[in-house]
Amino acid sequence: MKTRLFLIVLSAALVALGACEPEARMSEKGFRLPDGDADAGRADFIALNCHHCHTIAGQTLPEVIGDEQPYIMLGGEVTQVKTYGELVTAIINPSHKLAFSYAKSVTSDNGVSKMPIYNEHMTVQQLIDIVMFLQPTYDVVVPEYRYRAYPLRVTP
Repeated sequence: MKTRLFLIVLSAALVALGACEPEARMSEKGFRLPDGDADAGRADFIALNCHHCHTIAGQTLPEVIGDEQPYIMLGGEVTQVKTYGELVTAIINPSHKLAFSYAKSVTSDNGVSKMPIYNEHMTVQQLIDIVMFLQPTYDVVVPEYRYRAYPLRVTP
């Protein structure tokens, strides 16, 4: 009897999991770390040398001497909200989603981000604080659309 009940419960669980799309199971919806400290995030951003490769709209960061100028702009005007989950994912898994506009020099030959993976060098608190620092630097704007006005057809 116990074996039969176990098999029924197991079957139901497998059917339920099979019905879920993989994207739904891996969604960042509902994912939320505690609030952080934006000032500490700015300090962590600099301490982890993020400013060697990134500039931030509206922010003055220490000058990088001897290196190439930072090549990836963060913040500024965007047409979509940069969600908390997207920013966390971009930091801990930089190759997850690369913008089409990135130059070839920003990615390796196989299309993977050249950004180092900081997962073993960054504390969770630093991650939280950096996201708290970055998120307000994005300004969501409505894109301009120009619609062509078609002439009306007059039928005789």
